[in-house]
Amino acid sequence: MSQSDGGHRKGLRGLLVDLEPVKRDRDFRMIWLGQLVSGIGRQVTVVALPFELWQLTHSSLSIGLLALVQLIPILVFSLGGGAIADAVDRRRLLIATQALLALSSVCLAVLAAQPSPPVWALYVVAFGAAGVGAVDGPARASALPRLVPRERLQAAIAVNWLSGQTVSVAGPAFAGVLILTSGVATAFAFDVATFLASLAALLLIAPIPPHPEAARPSLHSIGEGLRFARGRRIVLATFVIDLDAMVFGMPSALFPQLALTVFNTGAAGYALLNAAPAIGALAGAAFSGWVGRIRRPGRGVVVAVAGWGAAIVAFGLLTASFPLALVCLAIAGGADVISAVLRNSIVQLVTPDQLRGRVSSIHGLVVTSGPRLGDAEAAAVAAVAGAQFSVVSGGLLCLAGLIAVVRRFPQLLSYEHSITQPGDQSEP
Repeated sequence: MSQSDGGHRKGLRGLLVDLEPVKRDRDFRMIWLGQLVSGIGRQVTVVALPFELWQLTHSSLSIGLLALVQLIPILVFSLGGGAIADAVDRRRLLIATQALLALSSVCLAVLAAQPSPPVWALYVVAFGAAGVGAVDGPARASALPRLVPRERLQAAIAVNWLSGQTVSVAGPAFAGVLILTSGVATAFAFDVATFLASLAALLLIAPIPPHPEAARPSLHSIGEGLRFARGRRIVLATFVIDLDAMVFGMPSALFPQLALTVFNTGAAGYALLNAAPAIGALAGAAFSGWVGRIRRPGRGVVVAVAGWGAAIVAFGLLTASFPLALVCLAIAGGADVISAVLRNSIVQLVTPDQLRGRVSSIHGLVVTSGPRLGDAEAAAVAAVAGAQFSVVSGGLLCLAGLIAVVRRFPQLLSYEHSITQPGDQSEP
C-alpha cells in the first residue's frame, strides 16, 4: 500500500463518526446498545399508535389530537422531570422510567388485542407515556457527561445522534412490515420486548448518584435551573439559535402541499420529502468524526445554522427540479444534526452536574416546541402568500435571525471548550 493510500484511508477514518466512546467507556457502551435496541421498538410504537387510531376513527382529527395529547405533558412535566433528575440517582430513575414506558406499551398491546378498544384509553396511555418521557429525557441527557470523560463528550453525543437517526429511518420501515404481517398488537408487544435490552443495560452499569450539592425537587429548584440558563449566556444562545432555525426554517408542515401542488409528485413525492432530511441527518451523523476536534463549537453552530437556512432557501427556489430540491433538504438535515451535536455539547459542558437535569429539560422544551412553532409559522405564511414563498421567506428569516443572534450573543463566536470543569472559567 502506498503512502498516499494510507493517508487517504486515515483521512476517511477521521471523517467517520468517532466510536471511541463505544470502545473505551463501558457504561456508555451498555446504555448506547440498550437504547439502540429499545429505540427501534419505540419507533414501531410511534408508527403503530396513529395507525391504530386511524383504523378506529378514520379521522385525521384523531391523529392531530394525539399530537396535542402527547405535547401537553411534555410542556407541563419536563421542568419538574429535570429537577427530579438532578436530585436522585439517575440510573435508578432511568430504570423506573424505562419500566413505566414498557408498561405503557403493554397497555397498548392489550388494548389493540381487543376487537374494538376504546379510543379514550389509547389517549390516556399516550398521555401517561409522554409524561414519563418528559422525565426520562432530562435524566438520560444529564447522565451522559457522567459516562464519558469531557474530551470524548462531543463524540459520544455524535454517536447517540447516529443511532437515533438510524433508528428513525429503519424503525418506521420495520414497523410497516410488522403491522402488515402481524398486526398492531404484535407491534406494541415488540416494543415491550425491546425494553428488556434497555433495562438490562441500566442494571449492568454503575450507579449515577446526584451531585452532593444537588437541590431537592421544588419550584425553587426549577427556578434555579431557569435562572442559570438565562444568566449563562452561551447556554441561552444555543436555545435562541435553535428556535431561530426551527421557527423560521422548518418547512415540514408544507410538504403535503408542496408535493401535490408545486412539485406534482403525489404521495410518493411526499414520502421522499419527509425522508430526505432524515437521510441527510443520518449521513451527517455518520461522517461526524471531525466534530469532536472542534474547539470553538459556537462557531460551528453558526456555520451549521447558516448552512441549514441557505439549504432551505435553495429548496424553495428549486421547484423546477425535484431531485435537486431533495438534495437541498438532505443538506439541511446534515447541517441540522451537526448543529444539534455542537449545541448539546456546549450545554452539557458548561452546565454544572447538579444543574444538568434541569437545564437539559429546558433544552428538551426548546427542541420540542421549535418545530411545532415552525409548522404554525410556515402554514400561516403559506395560507397568505403560498407555499413556495413561505419556504423561501422562512429560510431568509432564519439567516437574518442568525445575524441578529450572533450580534446579541457574541459568546457564540468566542466560546472555546475547556478541559476544566464547569464553573472553572468565567463567562466571556
